[in-house]
Amino acid sequence: MKLFSFFIALLAFFTGVIAVDIQKSVIITYPENTPDHVLDQAKKAIKDGGGMITHEYQLIKGFAAKMGEKVLDTVSAWGKEYNALVEEDQVVSAL
Repeated sequence: MKLFSFFIALLAFFTGVIAVDIQKSVIITYPENTPDHVLDQAKKAIKDGGGMITHEYQLIKGFAAKMGEKVLDTVSAWGKEYNALVEEDQVVSAL
Protein backbone atom coordinates (compact mmCIF):
# COMPACT_ATOMS: atom_id res chain seq x y z
CA MET A 1 0.00 0.00 0.00
CA LYS A 2 2.86 2.39 0.81
CA LEU A 3 4.42 1.73 -2.57
CA PHE A 4 1.14 2.54 -4.32
CA SER A 5 0.77 5.81 -2.34
CA PHE A 6 4.36 6.73 -3.17
CA PHE A 7 3.75 6.03 -6.87
CA ILE A 8 0.61 8.22 -6.90
CA ALA A 9 2.46 11.07 -5.14
CA LEU A 10 5.34 10.79 -7.60
CA LEU A 11 2.96 10.82 -10.55
CA ALA A 12 1.19 13.91 -9.18
CA PHE A 13 4.53 15.68 -8.75
CA PHE A 14 5.65 15.01 -12.33
CA THR A 15 2.27 16.03 -13.70
CA GLY A 16 2.66 19.37 -11.89
CA VAL A 17 6.16 19.84 -13.27
CA ILE A 18 5.03 19.16 -16.82
CA ALA A 19 2.09 21.56 -16.47
CA VAL A 20 4.39 24.53 -15.72
CA ASP A 21 4.03 27.19 -18.39
CA ILE A 22 7.27 27.88 -20.29
CA GLN A 23 8.51 31.42 -19.65
CA LYS A 24 9.45 33.61 -22.62
CA SER A 25 11.29 36.92 -22.70
CA VAL A 26 9.65 39.31 -25.15
CA ILE A 27 9.60 42.94 -26.21
CA ILE A 28 6.18 44.39 -26.93
CA THR A 29 5.91 47.73 -28.73
CA TYR A 30 2.88 49.73 -29.80
CA PRO A 31 2.35 52.59 -32.27
CA GLU A 32 2.59 56.07 -30.70
CA ASN A 33 -1.17 56.69 -30.98
CA THR A 34 -2.04 53.65 -28.82
CA PRO A 35 -3.96 54.68 -25.66
CA ASP A 36 -2.02 54.24 -22.41
CA HIS A 37 -4.77 52.07 -20.92
CA VAL A 38 -3.97 49.38 -23.52
CA LEU A 39 -0.38 49.13 -22.27
CA ASP A 40 -1.57 49.21 -18.67
CA GLN A 41 -4.03 46.38 -19.37
CA ALA A 42 -1.30 44.27 -21.00
CA LYS A 43 1.15 44.87 -18.14
CA LYS A 44 -1.52 44.01 -15.55
CA ALA A 45 -2.36 40.76 -17.38
CA ILE A 46 1.32 39.83 -17.43
CA LYS A 47 1.74 40.46 -13.71
CA ASP A 48 -1.53 38.70 -12.86
CA GLY A 49 -0.40 35.70 -14.91
CA GLY A 50 2.81 35.32 -12.92
CA GLY A 51 5.04 37.21 -15.34
CA MET A 52 7.11 40.32 -14.77
CA ILE A 53 7.88 43.54 -16.59
CA THR A 54 11.66 43.68 -16.96
CA HIS A 55 11.94 47.11 -18.62
CA GLU A 56 9.68 49.99 -19.61
CA TYR A 57 10.89 52.03 -22.58
CA GLN A 58 10.82 55.83 -22.58
CA LEU A 59 11.55 56.70 -26.23
CA ILE A 60 9.10 54.22 -27.69
CA LYS A 61 5.73 53.01 -26.43
CA GLY A 62 6.49 49.55 -25.16
CA PHE A 63 8.11 47.30 -22.59
CA ALA A 64 10.10 44.12 -22.14
CA ALA A 65 8.64 41.29 -20.11
CA LYS A 66 9.02 37.68 -19.10
CA MET A 67 5.81 35.64 -19.11
CA GLY A 68 4.29 32.25 -19.75
CA GLU A 69 3.16 31.23 -23.22
CA LYS A 70 -0.53 31.34 -22.29
CA VAL A 71 -0.30 34.94 -21.08
CA LEU A 72 1.76 35.82 -24.15
CA ASP A 73 -0.99 34.46 -26.39
CA THR A 74 -3.59 36.56 -24.55
CA VAL A 75 -1.55 39.77 -24.65
CA SER A 76 -0.70 39.22 -28.33
CA ALA A 77 -4.39 38.78 -29.18
CA TRP A 78 -5.29 42.03 -27.37
CA GLY A 79 -2.50 43.88 -29.16
CA LYS A 80 -3.62 42.92 -32.68
CA GLU A 81 -6.28 45.63 -32.66
CA TYR A 82 -3.56 48.24 -32.01
CA ASN A 83 -0.89 46.70 -34.28
CA ALA A 84 1.35 45.72 -31.39
CA LEU A 85 4.66 44.16 -32.32
CA VAL A 86 5.65 41.19 -30.14
CA GLU A 87 9.22 40.00 -30.56
CA GLU A 88 11.31 37.49 -28.70
CA ASP A 89 13.93 39.32 -26.62
CA GLN A 90 17.38 38.46 -28.00
CA VAL A 91 20.97 39.54 -27.70
CA VAL A 92 22.00 41.73 -30.62
CA SER A 93 25.62 42.08 -31.70
CA ALA A 94 27.51 43.79 -34.50
CA LEU A 95 29.30 41.68 -37.07
